[in-house]
Amino acid sequence: MYQIIQYIKFLIKSTNQHGVHSPFVYNLVTKCFYDKTKYDDYKHILNYKKELLKDKTSIKVTDLGAGSQVMKQHERRISSMAKNAGSTNKRAKLLYRLAKHFSPKTILELGTSLGIATHAMSLANQDTHITTIEGCPNISEFSKANFKKYNLDNIDIKTGDFNIVINQLPANNNYDFIFFDGNHQKKTTLNYFETFLQAANNDSIFIFDDIYWSKEMTEAWEIIKQHPKVSVTIDTFFWGLVFFRKEQVKEHFIIRI
Repeated sequence: MYQIIQYIKFLIKSTNQHGVHSPFVYNLVTKCFYDKTKYDDYKHILNYKKELLKDKTSIKVTDLGAGSQVMKQHERRISSMAKNAGSTNKRAKLLYRLAKHFSPKTILELGTSLGIATHAMSLANQDTHITTIEGCPNISEFSKANFKKYNLDNIDIKTGDFNIVINQLPANNNYDFIFFDGNHQKKTTLNYFETFLQAANNDSIFIFDDIYWSKEMTEAWEIIKQHPKVSVTIDTFFWGLVFFRKEQVKEHFIIRI
């Protein structure tokens, strides 16, 4: 019910490219968000998910974050996970376009899951190095094998509690693109945000998944928006995009996709 009410509010407030006066955001909306190009890689993205949807294998799952709102059992079928917890085709394609549009040298993903989003970002630019972290050992092993099967050589998957693995990352790492998709709790989300601020540069983009997952997640999103280092944010309802461009006037956008 909370998400339904928030979505109605989003529809009332949101706009398209015609309500955007920032050249940077206008360019992003028109050339990336609304890009209608039928990229050949889309077929690979869709086929990757189709294979997961057909996989009836069951694996034991360890939830370290907020957990699934749909699936609570500890043993789950890959097909059910792909259907209920994996990135939708629309979002996987958008993530592909974002990775293609910004051409980041380094990507960090918190929450590999079955690797649908990871796969999309990997295809966007083979020169991009992707570090992805998955909390559940069994899911991690499954996705790692899949990346190898599809020859996705630019992905380095790490396994374990995010807080532990993050502390093991090189201290001087700089990330151009971070996808936060592993924990939907306010305090933890804000901790991750603060932690990786030091790893961001002027052109970095942070993407927070499910900013309307709960009232707490929306509160976290509002706090992130107001941070002094944040210059531009874009609310797409399902994602919150954050930019740190010092040359940009602080603005917040609500865009329908």
